[in-house]
Amino acid sequence: MSSTQENTPHNGLGGVGMAVAAEVPSPAAEAGAAQPARSWEGVRALLVRLHFYAGVFVAPFLLVAALTGLAYTFTPQLDQLVYGDQSRVEQSGGEPRPLAEQIAAARAVHPEGTLASVITSPGAQDATRVVLSVPELGDKQRTVFVDPYTAQVQGELTTWFDSTPLTTWLDDLHRNLHLGETGRLYSEVAASWLWVIVAGGLMLWLGHARGQRAPSALGVLLPDRTARGVRRTRTWHAATGVWIALGLLFLSATGLTWSHYAGDRFGQLLDAAKGHAPELDTALPGAGAATGDGHQGHAGHGGGAATASADPADFDTVLAVARDAGLGGSVELTPPTDAASAWTVAQDDDRWPVHYDQVAVDAAKGDVTSESRWAHYPALAKLSKLSVQGHMGLLFGIVNQIVLAVIALGLVLVILRGYRMWWQRRPTRDGRTAPLGKAPARGTWRTLPLPILIVGVPAVVTLGWALPVLGITLLGFLVADVTAGLIRRARAA
Repeated sequence: MSSTQENTPHNGLGGVGMAVAAEVPSPAAEAGAAQPARSWEGVRALLVRLHFYAGVFVAPFLLVAALTGLAYTFTPQLDQLVYGDQSRVEQSGGEPRPLAEQIAAARAVHPEGTLASVITSPGAQDATRVVLSVPELGDKQRTVFVDPYTAQVQGELTTWFDSTPLTTWLDDLHRNLHLGETGRLYSEVAASWLWVIVAGGLMLWLGHARGQRAPSALGVLLPDRTARGVRRTRTWHAATGVWIALGLLFLSATGLTWSHYAGDRFGQLLDAAKGHAPELDTALPGAGAATGDGHQGHAGHGGGAATASADPADFDTVLAVARDAGLGGSVELTPPTDAASAWTVAQDDDRWPVHYDQVAVDAAKGDVTSESRWAHYPALAKLSKLSVQGHMGLLFGIVNQIVLAVIALGLVLVILRGYRMWWQRRPTRDGRTAPLGKAPARGTWRTLPLPILIVGVPAVVTLGWALPVLGITLLGFLVADVTAGLIRRARAA
């Protein structure tokens, strides 16, 4: 069936809002109609309009976020492909050399800067990473890779919170398009509107299913292969959106937690709920207060701040104490920043089940002075940490990566089908063809039931405060819409 023959109302997607709603006129748009009556149909008309405009204007941001996120998802494999010669070793089966010997080998080749930390993974095929704080690198570090079984230096990389140059580049591309703090607005716009578009599309599509003569779960989850033209595109658009809706909501929520403005609001929530991870006390007994553990990077690793001069032999002593305290697997050892502070040893395991225990160690006495255990994290802190790791594709290994890739590809397909629907709905009658379909009619808010207005307006204001970018962009949409209406009214007059 051609687009000119299709007269059934549009119903949105279950995912991204490229839904073309031109065929659902507002009651206020009927020719010669008086003030329209308020009804629940007005809610649907408003959802159609919001879904359409949010999709049209926000979809480019979502498309960029999906493609850059898809590239970032497979950074572990890309790192192995590009940097495997430096970061991996041929496991010999013997005992690793002492850390002091490995550090001495790294410093012999790279004497510059200050020894910031050492990351070791006994029993694995990972090279020992000796992290140096070099002033000219700014917030980045120089990581020297040493074969733990031969104490031979395999290479070095400029890293950021233990991320390779490739991972750092893709991370910046996904977060801010390499435009700094200003560029972060793009990803916050995408994350702020994604859940709105998903929720609106789901309500529209489920409402459409309930309106069918024989509604069924298959009618919601599967596209209608018998449909033609715009109807066929719509069912594929909606069914794909339904399948990935839960994943999109998860990505929207977790992306907002570390965005700029909404992330600040989330931090305030954690403060009020006392939901932050417990901070490790690194002050030595009898000394003044010391700074925290310093493991706050985007990828979950320490930034390698400059430390006081540390004896390489102390690394072996501190590691032995941490192992006795139950810290297994890969750990990061950070020397104290001053004489009043203890060493920090933190587990570095992002795979489920995660291991994030930390201990503070007095190297002179060989004692643990303080500890922070993952089991003692507040529930909100655990949920936040695990959600971020899942968003980055680290929590469940390759399975996590595949799921994220499917969601990203599904998002791209939904967006493209949404734009196709917009094009298919273009008027083609009377020998004249418009480039795109018409937008939904204005004035739908006049048909909303009063209870919806009374509850909805304060709710929207509250959302605008909690998600400032969402609030500002929504206000921009309203101003543009009102301005367009005034211009049209002036022309008609």
